[in-house]
Formats: sequence, structure tokens, C-alpha cells
Amino acid sequence: MEIISISLDKETVGELNGIQEKLGFRSRSKLMRATIDSLLNEYKVMEGLEGHCDAVFTVTYEYKKKDKLSHLLAQYEDIVRTQIHQSHAGVHLRVLIICGKAQRIRDLFSDLKAGNFVRSVNVNVL
Repeated sequence: MEIISISLDKETVGELNGIQEKLGFRSRSKLMRATIDSLLNEYKVMEGLEGHCDAVFTVTYEYKKKDKLSHLLAQYEDIVRTQIHQSHAGVHLRVLIICGKAQRIRDLFSDLKAGNFVRSVNVNVL
């Protein structure tokens, strides 16, 4: 197994330690491997899409960054069929129903993941 190093702020390390304890991981390394495996699986699913697809994206973001998210989603109005918005304790959530060609869905997924205005993106392909 190859060793890699990453730098994290104290707050993130504290959160990881809490998650490690709650989920019962024996080490942060095992937690990080599980997290990376999850990310890799998510990308494999997206790369395997073909033809016309339907998906549900769940996006979280901060209110002050809503304009950036809205601007991005406007570029994908051809595949975004429905948006549902909810907010709680300063975190905003949008559930997006997506219908379209696999490549457009992959492009939206990549743009959301790369956007520094999005806290998290989860996808379920139907």
C-alpha cells in the first residue's frame, strides 16, 4: 500500500475524528480509504452512463453562494426538470431531477463537484 500525505485544518481533523469514532473505524486511514472508495465508486457510476438517463442530484451550499449555483444551473436548463429547495440552520439544499443525455449529466456533475460554491453533491441514477 502506498502512503500519501494530506494537510487538513484542525476543524476538519476534529470532524474526521468524530466520524471515525461514531462509525467505528479503527483508524483515520481506514476512514479515509472508505471515503476515497466512495468517491471513486460515484465517479465510476457517472462514467458508466450511456444514452438517455434520469438522475437525482442533492446539492448543499451556503446562501451567499446561491447566485453562482443558479448561474451554473441555468447553463443546464435543458436537463434540469425540477428543483426543490429547502434550508435549515444556514445550509441550503437543492434536489434536482435531471433527465437527459449521459454526457450532459456527467458535465453537470463535474461542474458541481468542481465548483467552490457547493458544499456537497450526491447523485442517484435511476
